[in-house]
Amino acid sequence: MMTANEIRNSFKKFFESKGHTIVPSAPMVVKDDPTLMFTNAGMNQWKDIILGQRDPEPRRRADSQKCLRVSGKHNDLEEVGHDTYHHTMFEMLGNWSFGDYFKEGAIDMAWEYLVDVLKLNPADLYVTVFEGSPEEGLSRDDEAAGFWLKHVPADHIINGNKHDNFWEMGDTGPCGPCSEIHLDSRTDEEKAKVPGRELVNKDDPQVIEIWNIVFMQFERKADGHLEPLSMNVIDTGMGFERLVRAIQGKHSNYDTDVFQPIIRAIEQLTGIPYGVDKLTSKQVDKLDGNEGNNSSTRQLVNSSTETDVAMRVVADHLRTIAFSIADGQLPGNAKAGYVIRRILRRAVRYAYTFLGQKEAFMYRLLPVLIHEMGDTYPELDAQKELISKVMKEEEDSFLRTLETGIRLLDGVMAETKQQGKTVIDGEKAFTLFDTYGFPLDLTQLICRENDLTVNEERFNQEMQKQKDRARNAAKVEADDWVEVDKLTSKQADSSSTKFLGWDMTESECRILRYRQVMQKKQTYYQLVLDQTPFYAEKGGQVGDRGVLVSENETIDIIDTKTENGLTVHITKTLPKQPEAPFMACVDTDLRHACEANHTATHLLDQALRQVLGTHVEQKGSLVTPDYLRFDFSHFQKVTDEELRQVERLVNQKIRENIPLQDHRDMPIEEAKKLGAIALFGEKYGDKVRVVQFGDSVEFCGGCHAKSTGQLGMVKILSESSVAAGVRRIEAITGQKVEEMMYQVTDTIANMRHLFNNAPDLQGAIQKFLDENVQLKKQIEETMREKAMQLKQSMKEKAKDINGITVMKVVVPTMAPEFVKDIAFQLRAEVDNSLVVIGSLNEGKPMLTAAASDSIVQQGVNIGKNIREAAKLIQGGGGGQPHFATAGGKDPKGIISAIEKLVELLTV
Repeated sequence: MMTANEIRNSFKKFFESKGHTIVPSAPMVVKDDPTLMFTNAGMNQWKDIILGQRDPEPRRRADSQKCLRVSGKHNDLEEVGHDTYHHTMFEMLGNWSFGDYFKEGAIDMAWEYLVDVLKLNPADLYVTVFEGSPEEGLSRDDEAAGFWLKHVPADHIINGNKHDNFWEMGDTGPCGPCSEIHLDSRTDEEKAKVPGRELVNKDDPQVIEIWNIVFMQFERKADGHLEPLSMNVIDTGMGFERLVRAIQGKHSNYDTDVFQPIIRAIEQLTGIPYGVDKLTSKQVDKLDGNEGNNSSTRQLVNSSTETDVAMRVVADHLRTIAFSIADGQLPGNAKAGYVIRRILRRAVRYAYTFLGQKEAFMYRLLPVLIHEMGDTYPELDAQKELISKVMKEEEDSFLRTLETGIRLLDGVMAETKQQGKTVIDGEKAFTLFDTYGFPLDLTQLICRENDLTVNEERFNQEMQKQKDRARNAAKVEADDWVEVDKLTSKQADSSSTKFLGWDMTESECRILRYRQVMQKKQTYYQLVLDQTPFYAEKGGQVGDRGVLVSENETIDIIDTKTENGLTVHITKTLPKQPEAPFMACVDTDLRHACEANHTATHLLDQALRQVLGTHVEQKGSLVTPDYLRFDFSHFQKVTDEELRQVERLVNQKIRENIPLQDHRDMPIEEAKKLGAIALFGEKYGDKVRVVQFGDSVEFCGGCHAKSTGQLGMVKILSESSVAAGVRRIEAITGQKVEEMMYQVTDTIANMRHLFNNAPDLQGAIQKFLDENVQLKKQIEETMREKAMQLKQSMKEKAKDINGITVMKVVVPTMAPEFVKDIAFQLRAEVDNSLVVIGSLNEGKPMLTAAASDSIVQQGVNIGKNIREAAKLIQGGGGGQPHFATAGGKDPKGIISAIEKLVELLTV
């Protein structure tokens, strides 16, 4: 039986023998495409070729691509683990033809690989073809059906509707019919009862799609109509995990050697078997760790179905998290980082709830993953220390969150029962989920154990509102491109804009095309030029701003971005004469500031490696005209002394005024020999640009100073933690350093003036601080004496009301901590006592009340009653039965509030 690794290699060898160039997987995390956070299909890295914006050579390619999906058809994150064949992270085996072979070639090669190479039974294979769409004016794909008839009988060819068999990149763009290959892996008895053709695309777990062949031949325009593509494209995708399952004769992807090593490791760590009907009592005792005395753990682990699902979730999500971190995406609170954090937390809660894991344990599975996939994807082994540390910190953090959530849920359940209800408000359950990360299914589980349910309909309504808000915020509506001058576009090779920005900040240009874009109710225009000095946002450096100038008008360029490999210049107004010749002018002040800050990141990288060690690797950066941000791997805080050393090294390089050595179109092997530093999570071509300043040598496509002297000076502003094993430096250069130095100098001068121009300013400040400490001590001692006097006075003026010794007073001004201290002392010293103190804190009235344990036992509850009294000072409050406080806005009502509280508590 072939192993997973052997199957992957056989695919590559087969297509290499068919003239395909085998290319490496692109990173799973997408860096420079605003329309995507993650690679979700094998074709993502070829979008610009498919859109005609990059040279299609070589025209035949094949690879195994790391992909991530958490939404869309059959890819709801919450369903992963509950079936046998859907995943978050998966590998997509694919072959492409850009204007080379088309339908017949793709179909023939697919069939040859599956039947002749992998020896799948032809009788178990079914194929679908597009049935047509009259409203689109599209007929059935008889061409593809005819080619399939060479390989399968007619009853194995099934018509598919537009939803299943017409692939589209998005609302606009390349699209076309597709053919799916489905495998029937049921038993002979099952096949005899129901033909496989009746179960195709019917969500049967044993009749599944394994390969999709897309025939891209149209382009969808913004108004919905279709136009033929200038170049036919073949884009195929075969789910690697499903293929392995078929070859290894398994009924579940999780039973293959892709996942089984991880699942076996989970079994060993948890003591729970996978795929067994019932846990033995001895195994549960082992899990409890207390020979059967931990009943809560027994309740959690009550069926193999739940534990099997949990193990599948952990095994699947482990791969996603590890590959994402290796490709440069750390868990976070926004965008791609939030997706990764959400996936990790889902795995943690399944392990917590169903596998009894109350401590971080997923990171301990990493060595198994690396052993199985590290040869194919070496970035896993290279980044293993970082992956492990980030995973453990994230696990620990979320486990603390779960504990907090349980405490909050306890309060919600108690309040619900107190109101005589049995259903938890869905809005409160959503707040637990949205604010504290506490999942609904865990809320429901705990509620069931307490004879409560959750209003799931209301929860779902709140969830939908949140999704709608996020969708509306991110929604972009783009019109079709308008070609300004098709002849000019053709002569200029509209597949790309010539970038001139490394050498100049002004150039003549023409507008090739433009379109209108709407986002967040704002209208913008995107312009594509034949050549441009404007740098498009990429690699951490923000896009250039500036103007387009013609004889009759000036258009502000407010940003420059890359979209599907195309440089787009963003404006708020459309030129009145887009066909006119323009001069493109970059804002040089902003550009030069960016260049200085970008060069500074390279010098910082080199200096950090010198000071901290060669383990330092760049993990992200942001380069703006105002400041720079540099993230790097390091497993402890950088000391002030180390930061000063780094700063000195960088500024020394600046004073040396080292000239830029700009190596363009350098073969990548030569660049590596030169010592160029490559970043994990980045994909490089055969030829690269290398930026060199002396010993600093890096792959880079950004804009840089012509020499280090142009930076003026670098000043590090801060050093902080981003995630486990990742630190962040923020710094400034040039004019910003000068401005900061003026600010510091002025601050020192002002402080010196405050201290009467003392020659020893530091000594004068220290003396002032010491005197302040002494004065504070004297004030505290005085206040303490006043508090003792007040306490004694309250004892002497105490009154008996219905058997309760009531002590009350209004204090004009007294710090809350002293008031609280008096109240606690009196409740402890006087039996059957009630203490009520009204005071002012920064002009606002406060009520402080305490009761002795003896009257609390009789039913007195200050926390419950103080809210009513607080209304008289236009406020609110709360607390415990024996002690509570309230604050308000109206000092005039303080006496009435005291009397009201005494009345409520002494009835």
